[in-house]
Amino acid sequence: MKHLKIFTLLTFTIISVCIATAQQVKIVGQMKDVMKKGKLFGNINLDTIENKEHLYGLGPIEYLTGEILIIDGKSYQSNVLADSTLKVEETYQLKAPFFSYTNVSKWYDQSLPDSIQTIKQLEIYLNQITKNSPRPFMFKLMGTVEKASIHVVNLPKGSKVKSPEDAHKGKVNYNLSKKNCEIIGFFSTDHQTIFTHHDTFLHMHLITADRKKMGHLDDVFFKKNTMVLSLPFE
Repeated sequence: MKHLKIFTLLTFTIISVCIATAQQVKIVGQMKDVMKKGKLFGNINLDTIENKEHLYGLGPIEYLTGEILIIDGKSYQSNVLADSTLKVEETYQLKAPFFSYTNVSKWYDQSLPDSIQTIKQLEIYLNQITKNSPRPFMFKLMGTVEKASIHVVNLPKGSKVKSPEDAHKGKVNYNLSKKNCEIIGFFSTDHQTIFTHHDTFLHMHLITADRKKMGHLDDVFFKKNTMVLSLPFE
């Protein structure tokens, strides 16, 4: 019986370590250094991330010239053209001043309750259902948005940044309606001003199913009975 207890304890420890390793989210740089200290240069070159298999990540492009989203090993950048048209293309030739990424080989899906339709409701829901799960973590949402608002940073060349207001000069907002989308999100209660804004536990980027629109998600209203929430743990 003693040997059985030791074996059980070792097995539990090994499983716990595996889970913790699998959910490890890496954060490079800090949002507050960009927003308040003007450190706009790239702290990470995405092409140097060795393991790109089942890779997920998000953040802005260096010097706040666009947005980045990595989904299952594919890296996308979005930029604002001179006529305010949004351009999305696939590339790893990017640097970011702050960035978060992880590798998730298996997602566990659940239908998002119909009562969850806004960002704030999603934040509360995620906080409730992941109390005993590793944090920070990334999650995925797929489905239809009734409406959504995204932005793409587009800081004019040579700009000096000393505040969030400075950092968002030139950004362009895009409104979406009844679009099939995929959202990759970061959740943490301990990373405000580091990887989330001071008033939220979430940082999310949205990309449309046709890959023509992608940006930082500011506002959303999910369509009922369409959204699937995927978490990296059961």
